[in-house]
Amino acid sequence: MANMQSLSLGIWIKVGGRYETFQNKGVSHFLEHLLFKGTKKYSCRKIKESIEGVGGSLNGFTSEELTCYLVKIPARYLNLALDVLSDMVVNPLLPKLEVEKEKQVILEELKMYKDQPQSYVFELLDELLWPNQPIGSPIIGTVESLTQTNRQEISLFKERHYTAPNIVVSAAGLLDFNQLEKNVAKVFSGQKKDNPNTFLAARETQNKSQVKLFRKDTEQTHLTLGFHSFRRDHHLKHALGLLNVILGANMSSRLFNELREKRGLAYEIGTQARRFYDTGAFIVHAGIDNRKVMQAIELILKELTRIRENLVTEDEFKRAKDFYLGQLLLALEDTMDNMLWIGETTVTQDKTYTIADIISEVKKVTREDLKETAKQIFREEKINLALIGPLADGEKKIYQHLHLGK
Repeated sequence: MANMQSLSLGIWIKVGGRYETFQNKGVSHFLEHLLFKGTKKYSCRKIKESIEGVGGSLNGFTSEELTCYLVKIPARYLNLALDVLSDMVVNPLLPKLEVEKEKQVILEELKMYKDQPQSYVFELLDELLWPNQPIGSPIIGTVESLTQTNRQEISLFKERHYTAPNIVVSAAGLLDFNQLEKNVAKVFSGQKKDNPNTFLAARETQNKSQVKLFRKDTEQTHLTLGFHSFRRDHHLKHALGLLNVILGANMSSRLFNELREKRGLAYEIGTQARRFYDTGAFIVHAGIDNRKVMQAIELILKELTRIRENLVTEDEFKRAKDFYLGQLLLALEDTMDNMLWIGETTVTQDKTYTIADIISEVKKVTREDLKETAKQIFREEKINLALIGPLADGEKKIYQHLHLGK
């Protein structure tokens, strides 16, 4: 990106919550925290000062299938960024005292999420979608798994999973690619060449609708409605993306218009499509007036039925495509979004897409593809509903409202 003054760099590890057991749940996230606590070359304070002292920023995140350490920095400091991030990944100290301190920090983080119903309701939904599986349990772990985690276990987990076939380095901005490639090869030349990491395949055995209630004295009811959906590389992935746009990805969407604009039932209402290696989920999420939860559920299901049974209009379809591609183009003006995009697709699919690739694929999607996608996903026996709120109505009454038309 020759016109940029910045550069974003990410080191990706193909490991996350799905690669864990119930006994060590949360270890990927725990390890991510600890890598910022010091290396053979950089102390905890020096890591932050080295990057922030030249105007940069650094962070990390853990998901179900990935861990990423990232920096955004003025382009002339590329070598510094690579040196700091790679030393974190290759040579962390994992000091025992920091393990115990950070364990308390993460336990507080866990409590924070449970105190935020708009976050915790997604955790409840995951438990319905993928029960008794690592993918359906929280990335942060549980009180039990975190309490018993120790330095030795974390160190062994890193040694086992942070190996050469599981590492991708992505960068975007003003950079000399050939020089970066040489530096990366030098830095990671000592990494073990073990086999790629593996995880248990997702199991989907649901044959009837499911409801999970968590009673809490909140000012509004927090709702997530989820269906099993497509894996990351499914041939209808862009049709699913467009379905997401039409139903709830912006203020022009059907659910926003029906529930918020027309009836004032919700302030927050939207949808999201989550994609993994072998599975996925389509989710409707909302914060609903406590007195009107049943009305909201019925309206949401009515809209899902409508888009399943009828073709979207030509005008709506065109606007969805323009929004879908427009959002991508706007995001890719930024070095960080570019780095995240190419890094994620490379580490998960061993492929780096160009904008032209995406445009070409999206152009091929038809209105019939959207209808087919909706028919495959929105099935009454596949409904999963998680709710947090005062909930005067019990599960039995809620089940009576879970219908998807004909």
